[in-house]
Amino acid sequence: MRVATWNINGVKARLDNLLHWLEEASAPEIVCLQEIKSVDEQFPRLEIEALGYHVETHGQKGFNGVAILSKLRFDEVNRGLPGDEADEQSRFIEGVFSVDGGVVRVVSAYMPNGNPIGTEKFTYKLAWMERLQAWTEARMALEEPLVLAGDYNIIPHPVDARDISDWLGDALYQPQSRAALRRLEALGMTECVRAVTDAAETYTFWDYQGGSWQKNNGIRIDHILLSPEAANRFASAAIDKRVRAWEKPSDHVPVIAELDFHAPH
Repeated sequence: MRVATWNINGVKARLDNLLHWLEEASAPEIVCLQEIKSVDEQFPRLEIEALGYHVETHGQKGFNGVAILSKLRFDEVNRGLPGDEADEQSRFIEGVFSVDGGVVRVVSAYMPNGNPIGTEKFTYKLAWMERLQAWTEARMALEEPLVLAGDYNIIPHPVDARDISDWLGDALYQPQSRAALRRLEALGMTECVRAVTDAAETYTFWDYQGGSWQKNNGIRIDHILLSPEAANRFASAAIDKRVRAWEKPSDHVPVIAELDFHAPH
């Protein structure tokens, strides 16, 4: 079973690319989308359902918004990250699916950007990550396979940027941001891409400005983390870099993890 995460940067603007990608023979069984920039009612579900996917969304007008597309039926859907009832930003959706031996929980999360540093946006980023930590600890206590996929808006290490000096003053590379990701991993989570390669120039995002794609001036901020029960099924991971060269691309590309699960017949 392949699970992907992709910050689509506006699902209506990228619908042709998304449908083309989903039509490919190698299309993942579960796709986590971020930054759909669409309310639930206007999400193009019919076009996606026509390709054999079930669709669940947690949308928001104009910005944010997350979705999960799945060829497996949803057993359960949970929207919104607990811990702050005043938080109105749509950044979190969890789907539960039946697989051989039980269930798998898959999250599509769009972590806050946090810029500029020194403002309430950075405070919100760190508080959101604290809430995610608490939620993840509670879910891991269930000892079920958990896939935590999304745009983390965190550059983990210097090797995850073409030129880390460009990001020293950015919220994506602050010590507090990186520590929040390390705390998640310290719970026993496996970060898929770095589990299979330590290669440099392994990126998931290239800015639209300054010829970043053409110069391969990228960063790696889209990640898939696996609980121990999911990591036991982990087979491979890849970044589908080629879609960044398509017409009207997102500035992010998909990250895909392959897990050895089978849906029940």
